[in-house]
Amino acid sequence: MPTNRSNDHLIKCQRALDRLAQLARSQSTRPHSYPRPITERERILIDLYSYCPLSMTPQEFYGKWQVNQEDIGNICYRSTHAVNTWLAQGPRYKSPSSDSLHHLALMDFLLENFEAIPKDLLNRLCSKVKV
Repeated sequence: MPTNRSNDHLIKCQRALDRLAQLARSQSTRPHSYPRPITERERILIDLYSYCPLSMTPQEFYGKWQVNQEDIGNICYRSTHAVNTWLAQGPRYKSPSSDSLHHLALMDFLLENFEAIPKDLLNRLCSKVKV
């Protein structure tokens, strides 16, 4: 059964998403300057991202996708040796860092939702952003 804390988090997330939708309807069309100022919209997005528990273990990823240690290493920007220590038993075991767990969860999200992501957005994701 969910705790009050998790219910409170879901309510806060929903309120934040509602406010983002409201801000999107009133968004200005001025050209962007760099560095861009942090507006209420960006502050809400930063807060949502900062408290997002996006995480997936290598074992969970293996259970869902047919990949090997090299694939996991490439996703997490780690060596195959590091991945092997995450999967080892006993004294050789080393737990993956939180950023590696985050990389796996993001990759899982991309694999699951690839078709729903617009091509121009994928192109931006996979190319250098020009200022």
